[in-house]
Amino acid sequence: MPINLHLWLIPTLCFLGFALNILFGRLWSKAAAGTVGILFPAAAFLWGLRAALAWSSLPVHPYLESHGAWILAGPLRIPFGFQLDPLSLVMLLVVSGVGLVIHVYSLGYMSEEGGFYRYFALLNMFLFFMLTLVLANNYLLMFVGWEGVGFASYMLIGFFFRRDSASRAGMKAFVVNRIGDFGFLIGLFYIFQLFGGFEYTRVFPQVMRMPAETGWHGPLTLIALLLFAGATGKSAQLPLYVWLPDAMEGPTPVSALIHAATMVTAGVYMVARSAAIFDRSAVALEVVLAVGALTAIFAASIGMLQRDIKRVLAYSTVSQLGYMFMACGAAAYGAGIFHLMTHAFFKGLLFLAAGSVIHAMHGEQDMFRIRTLATGGLKRYAPITFWTFLIATCAITGIPGFSGYFSKDLILEKVFTGAAGSRFWWAVGAVAAAMTAFYMFRAVFVTFFPARGGEAEHAPAPGLAGHAHPSGQEPATVVAHPAHPHESPKVMTIPLIILAVLAAVGGFLNLGDRFMRFLAPVFQPAAAGTVALGPETPAAGWLKIVPIVAAIGGLCFAWWFYQWKPELARRSAQALPRLYALVFNKYWVDELYQRAIIAPLTWISRRLLWRDVDQTLIDGSVNGVGRLAQAAGDRIRRQQSGYIRSYASWVGAGAVVVLLYVLWLGAR
Repeated sequence: MPINLHLWLIPTLCFLGFALNILFGRLWSKAAAGTVGILFPAAAFLWGLRAALAWSSLPVHPYLESHGAWILAGPLRIPFGFQLDPLSLVMLLVVSGVGLVIHVYSLGYMSEEGGFYRYFALLNMFLFFMLTLVLANNYLLMFVGWEGVGFASYMLIGFFFRRDSASRAGMKAFVVNRIGDFGFLIGLFYIFQLFGGFEYTRVFPQVMRMPAETGWHGPLTLIALLLFAGATGKSAQLPLYVWLPDAMEGPTPVSALIHAATMVTAGVYMVARSAAIFDRSAVALEVVLAVGALTAIFAASIGMLQRDIKRVLAYSTVSQLGYMFMACGAAAYGAGIFHLMTHAFFKGLLFLAAGSVIHAMHGEQDMFRIRTLATGGLKRYAPITFWTFLIATCAITGIPGFSGYFSKDLILEKVFTGAAGSRFWWAVGAVAAAMTAFYMFRAVFVTFFPARGGEAEHAPAPGLAGHAHPSGQEPATVVAHPAHPHESPKVMTIPLIILAVLAAVGGFLNLGDRFMRFLAPVFQPAAAGTVALGPETPAAGWLKIVPIVAAIGGLCFAWWFYQWKPELARRSAQALPRLYALVFNKYWVDELYQRAIIAPLTWISRRLLWRDVDQTLIDGSVNGVGRLAQAAGDRIRRQQSGYIRSYASWVGAGAVVVLLYVLWLGAR
């Protein structure tokens, strides 16, 4: 008897939570709105667990569900259906599970904020679109979820809409993502033209019968590069990463939801899902690997000098996404998805713990001010927050035994040994790993430990005055006299503990390559017969040691600079003011975009399109026609005087004209 998992229920449950809260939440209490906001995502997660438990007993893999065509236009028939395979199953559990934990945490974090029902409605809508994206069985339905999470993130980033900075950040995220999505959409058009449809079961078998391409002009290369353009926007890679740090204007649980397991990993999922296409384009793989490695080290360098705890984590997210793309560029898609999963655990935990820090300090986000205000160190006031933050830090930096050690080490190994890898980009990734350890343990020491001999780093450094925040946003809320720091309530600390356990032991899911073998059926058929990829080179034993040395070295340098000899950080900033200013101000990328792109477009819009085209040409033409019609009407109106003598005169004149015309015709 066939098994019907009813996958459509999983996103639908989240949509129902959104609909109920958005329609009736204003009339409910916060308790009722929060209950509805959590109940439906919990049901979706449980239904996903049911699908996972039934996976091994399914008669056919992958499992497909079709619910008819949702687009019918001539020969174009787009099915509304869902697909469950190892890749979508992992994404389903990660998105719904981590999303549920963040929903529960939000009950405590947002309890004093206005728009409570609207917040949970938007969270539910976000999960609805994200689950649609990962469960879709065709590219067009994936694109619906893709655009949906973009809209939901715009609403959530700008949740505090009365703040101009939040509104600007939401708009920035929306516009930057549209740039990448334009490339994605063109890629979809090309897919339909080449393969006659969007379904994975139609596209990938045809792709696997095509030869591998080594140049820049092949159809698969073009499609892969266009799809990757969308991924650079959604997953914040160079050069479209600029929206993600500003997204910190949203509530901290939103930052955890967007930056941990959901929206920003959509690009990684899409590239992994399209492995059959990327495997047949050597150029596309090289581009993905290079962009991922450059993004990893670029964002890590910026994170080394940030003071706002949420911005440190934001640039950390950009860097870790770079590692995932490095894995995909080395054709090690399973390693990229493994790091995606562990990243969801430890990065979700880092953001929620940062939210607990901000809650304990009554809104303060500047790590150095927190160190000054929390006398004796914040760890003595918020021990659960401290230990969970420390566990997440050990995971992301790759301390042996924690989840990030297993996934990041695997990526670096695959980049070094893989046929599509590169030893140069492996070295870049190894340096970025050391930087990650430095800035993350810097965050631990500065935020939770008391200073030895005063503040370790002054700001701004020489040459920074007036340029510390080129985006125009303040780095943190300045609190003059906060109340005593305190631990967060249980509704916030219990989610921290759950994620801390996952961040600590999640890497053991791949013991004996178990996780890789589970994902292998998705990627092995895609690589079969591919001439773009050759055999892997044997892994040397020292490859396992390098990530450990990078993690321990970064820890030691952070302790030396910010605990043992804090004056070293101050002296370094004073000795290299220009370099410090360059990195502290994020390489002036925002200013470059402002002057090179935004300002010219604004000038064209205001001066050329608005004044010359709209006001002069369009308005002038419309107003001219209007004035002509007004003048003609005025002349005609004057003929309607109401005097019978005038009318009789015009009738007589008309009769004479008609008579003369008839006589003229007769004379001819």
